[in-house]
Amino acid sequence: MTQHDSPAMPAHRRGGAGQAPEPPPHLRPSPTPRPWMPALLYALGFVAVYLLAICTPWGQRAENALFGLSSGDPEAVWFYPLSGSAYGSTPLPPLELSAKPTLMVGLALIVLLTLVRRCWWPGCAALAIVIVTAGGAEVLKGGLRRPDLVGAPENLLDQGFPSGHTALPATLTLAAVLIVSARIRPYVATVGVLWLACIAAYSATNGGHRPSEVLGATLLACACYALATWLLPSAAAPVGTRSPRLLTVITLTLAVAAAFVGGARDDTLTRSLVSGATGSVCAALVWYAAVVWPAHAARRTRLALV
Repeated sequence: MTQHDSPAMPAHRRGGAGQAPEPPPHLRPSPTPRPWMPALLYALGFVAVYLLAICTPWGQRAENALFGLSSGDPEAVWFYPLSGSAYGSTPLPPLELSAKPTLMVGLALIVLLTLVRRCWWPGCAALAIVIVTAGGAEVLKGGLRRPDLVGAPENLLDQGFPSGHTALPATLTLAAVLIVSARIRPYVATVGVLWLACIAAYSATNGGHRPSEVLGATLLACACYALATWLLPSAAAPVGTRSPRLLTVITLTLAVAAAFVGGARDDTLTRSLVSGATGSVCAALVWYAAVVWPAHAARRTRLALV
């Protein structure tokens, strides 16, 4: 090296002297994605289900026809003994009189997990999700009208949109997903989705609710969850965790099986299939909101930063 040569220096150096160099893009911490589109889509889906199934004559006829396919005997439902209606039977939460205790226990567990894990923002958001969904279901059930567009019998004019019994497992599952550790989040979602599939299908087949009311409750819970995760501060928002693809296949397969068992009746195959399909769709909606979409959004963010 001659005296005119000098050691190679970087063309551009960020920061002043003594500062550590900036890490390469693939080593930088990726910001937590907070998409707003899911909240809007779930809300639009909720409105669409209400307008199409309840505010149109053909929607009312289609759902009212389901009641004429069965004998009306509650004991024809396979899950009837677990509903709490049979003498001496223990209701499957949150059916019958176990609805309020299920809500209270769920809120207590959220508070306990929040205190133990010290996740204050997610804990408050989880409480808000449950309270807004459960309370909103009751308020909407009393406020939204079911116009009689087809001259239906009086016993089919009761307003039940959205289903409160379906809203509870949906919102409690999403709230739990928000505050548990990212490592066990997909497995908690699996348990909640199976619970929801069974309750949603049973609610649609036992005569208490129509399929639209069950779907509306699930969409309401998903909309509240998506809105809460969007409003959370970036540092407190849940990080999308990639779950094993096999877990998704197993979860949805078991959810479909649980839904068709929960919706099964002895006196009609058609209504059993419709109820089972309704429960399956509800399970898929919650699984997508809790597991699939956050992982997809996080993956897109990481790829954009590379």
